[in-house]
Amino acid sequence: MYSTYMLKNKILSFILFALITYSASVIGSIATIEFKEPWYSLLSKPTFNPPSWIFAPVWTTLYLMMTIAVWIFWHSKNRDMNTVYIYFIHLIFNTTWSIVFFVFHKLILALIVLFILISLITVLLFRFRRVNMVSFYMMIPYLLWCCFALILNLNLILLN
Repeated sequence: MYSTYMLKNKILSFILFALITYSASVIGSIATIEFKEPWYSLLSKPTFNPPSWIFAPVWTTLYLMMTIAVWIFWHSKNRDMNTVYIYFIHLIFNTTWSIVFFVFHKLILALIVLFILISLITVLLFRFRRVNMVSFYMMIPYLLWCCFALILNLNLILLN
């Protein structure tokens, strides 16, 4: 009986974290799809700018890894709510970048949002590391991708 309850709790918590995490993805995707063109196509881009088709699979994978990271952290022995709150706050900045960049076309403000986002991800990494190494490792590709996004964003400012 107890193990059935625990399994249901783990499944429900995973679904809840996935819904919250992917809501950031959905909002960001809507902002991107609705406002990206023709503005983005007209920008001068660096030679290392990835093709547009790569972003959806990469972000889908990263959002899954983020969900798993926070879910594992949530079910860890020494978890703390402040870390979960930081995770939720970082999702707001994640979504805000898409809106600032694609909807408002504010490249410098988007860069500032990315700095804040990367700072929050770094805080999460340190906090996850103290509690669960799997959560820590699951967030590293996300941090690296956001750093790459920062380099792209900066280059777009310089080229335009």
